Amino acid sequence: MLVLAVDTSTPAVTAGVVRLDGDTPRSLATRITVNARAHAEVLTPHILECLAEAGHVPADLDAVVVGCGPGPFTGLRVGMATGAAFADALGIPVHGVCSLDAIASDAALCRDLLVVTDARRREVYWARYSAGVRVAGPEVSRPADLDPNPSVAVAGSAGHVDLFDLPVEPVETPSPAALVRVAAAALNSGADPEPLVPLYLRRPDAVEMADRKK
Repeated sequence: MLVLAVDTSTPAVTAGVVRLDGDTPRSLATRITVNARAHAEVLTPHILECLAEAGHVPADLDAVVVGCGPGPFTGLRVGMATGAAFADALGIPVHGVCSLDAIASDAALCRDLLVVTDARRREVYWARYSAGVRVAGPEVSRPADLDPNPSVAVAGSAGHVDLFDLPVEPVETPSPAALVRVAAAALNSGADPEPLVPLYLRRPDAVEMADRKK
């Protein structure tokens, strides 16, 4: 199964073409640009570059997997809208996954793990995992209000993992292979995917004037 994977839940604009054999994903091509202001400009070129590098055309794709956050409003919706548009144009399913789950999937699965990413406003998005399974979150909190226990390691945003007195797993953003790994069961089942639901966890920074007056 040939899968396009995209994620824009963090400052990293990530795209990749992944071959899924059973439950095992294998990356054929990956593009990552770390620029919180470039999601809209570089995501589609990244996708086309990955397809060309992998020796495929869009019509070869069997499915799309999209990171649904949590993430800031503007960046997150770029990846979700782009992934959904590709899937709709090609008539293939699009599956959404929690982006923090993908980070955890690339970290040590046999440990109690805390995953944190930048939520801005001096806050973090976070979730806890035990043996690779999410047991708490995703939520948004101030780092000082987030008790890292019982986690024994932390992964995620380089600017925030050091705020916790835990060993650091060197996984900062969701990889295309991890996104597909998280979605593997749904992809292999052939069942209709659930609707894409963005995990904003709070209202966007920019609101319309009518909303400001409420």
